[in-house]
Amino acid sequence: MTAPLKRSDSVTVNVALGERAYDIVIGRDVLQSLGPRIAALRPGARTAIVTDRNVAKHWLEKTEVSLSQSGIAATRIIVEEGEGSKTYAGLERVSEALISAKVERNDLVIALGGGVVGDLAGFAAAILRRGVDLVQVPTSLLAQVDSSVGGKTGINSPQGKNLLGAFHQPVMVIADTAVLDTLPPRQFRAGYAEVAKYGVLGDEGFFSWLEANHADVFAGGRAREHAIATSCRAKAAIVARDERETGDRALLNLGHTFGHALEAATGFSDRLFHGEGVAVGMVLAAELSTELGMIGQSEADRVRRHLAEVGLPSHVQDIAGCAQEGLGDADALMALMAQDKKVRRGRLTFILLKAVGRAVVAPDVEPSLVRDFLQTKLRKMK
Repeated sequence: MTAPLKRSDSVTVNVALGERAYDIVIGRDVLQSLGPRIAALRPGARTAIVTDRNVAKHWLEKTEVSLSQSGIAATRIIVEEGEGSKTYAGLERVSEALISAKVERNDLVIALGGGVVGDLAGFAAAILRRGVDLVQVPTSLLAQVDSSVGGKTGINSPQGKNLLGAFHQPVMVIADTAVLDTLPPRQFRAGYAEVAKYGVLGDEGFFSWLEANHADVFAGGRAREHAIATSCRAKAAIVARDERETGDRALLNLGHTFGHALEAATGFSDRLFHGEGVAVGMVLAAELSTELGMIGQSEADRVRRHLAEVGLPSHVQDIAGCAQEGLGDADALMALMAQDKKVRRGRLTFILLKAVGRAVVAPDVEPSLVRDFLQTKLRKMK
């Protein structure tokens, strides 16, 4: 692990994908460098900024000023907040707005927002004129450490999370840690689940560091930049090895098979943010690993304890309205997991633990075993 950054520092993490390599620029107030960086990267390009209403109130004008000062024209496209925009209708609206703005293949789409905006704008850019380049400007912790990096874009189907999409790598990511100051505490906590995930899946030392320093990460001290940079380095290394998730990249889905099913069961609503679903999913994955004899109970407890300590849900019972049909029904959750993108020929694939800091891909997990495991866990709700 690297030493924590000084507050005045910025750091650049490269995603090594050959001719499609790109930089993630991380630091406080780096948003003001967006215009000069785009001017140097793509002289003469015009831009279209896709953002949501809440982010627009705080950061759209600053983004436009940075662009205009570098002589870059920009069109704004504003969508509603939340997963409700990641739909067929939301994709149609953004795509038609980009066409109306006469965005050409040598122009740029800028995704200014959290994971929803990044996924939606990225998918629209991927299909517009068979591919327009994308710049990610993530404004949530979750987006800065996860969804803005790696090229996954998409929308939700009524049948499941992110079932429609494309791999479309950005040409640049600008992760300004100052924008996180305006993030509601619950949203920041949800993003922190993805930070903790990097420690749990592949870096026990980083997880130990988070156990000791999470208060400073939340307070916005030097630890915040260090946590974001470490997370981005971890994801960049995995993406460089396995861009299209044929091997190691599946490890990044730790907690997601359970988490996505819980999100679908709650209707992709504010009852359960994505990172909250991942938190519960990571605990379930750790406990399933214990059930299979892969790790001891103390290691599963360690994961659960840390997530609970920062205020994240760590049991299904922590989810608002958990007694509602779908959350307490093992068969319903199994049906939702059967729609997961990691299913292969109808067989479930889970990311499980051999230790804190050592995740493994576990294909062909016996569905009846998972169902019995869930039924045992959910019985406590009744």
